[in-house]
Amino acid sequence: MVRVFNVILLLLLCWSFSAAMAANPIVMSKQREEVVHGVPTEVVCTAFSNSILVVVTQYGKMGTIVYVDPSTVGDNVVRPSLTTKVLLGKDEPLVHVCAKNLVAFVSQEAGNKPVLLAMALKDKTMEGIQALREVIRSCQVW
Repeated sequence: MVRVFNVILLLLLCWSFSAAMAANPIVMSKQREEVVHGVPTEVVCTAFSNSILVVVTQYGKMGTIVYVDPSTVGDNVVRPSLTTKVLLGKDEPLVHVCAKNLVAFVSQEAGNKPVLLAMALKDKTMEGIQALREVIRSCQVW
């Protein structure tokens, strides 16, 4: 599975290279494997100059890919509203709810950068999402 994530990271690095080429970014990445509520889980977080990539899988694959974009509305620059867009996978309400709950803090702590989230989850309960959030936090690269 680690090899799959390395290939994914390489593809995403190439994808973001053209947008960030002038800034000459240093890409930082952290990976963690942990059992969350009895389910083996892998998390990879990668910081690019213009966005954050978070991969959370309990199936060993990327699953649904969601773009989480912070957009400031009015004077609320500190806590912008988050817009979610499913890029690949099932576009259903629970996906948007899970995405916002998993990575809202990532965007905010990274200075309101957009987050590209790939998630393949068995446990979509609120307790499971909260536990996954802590694993994501332990992979902090922003």
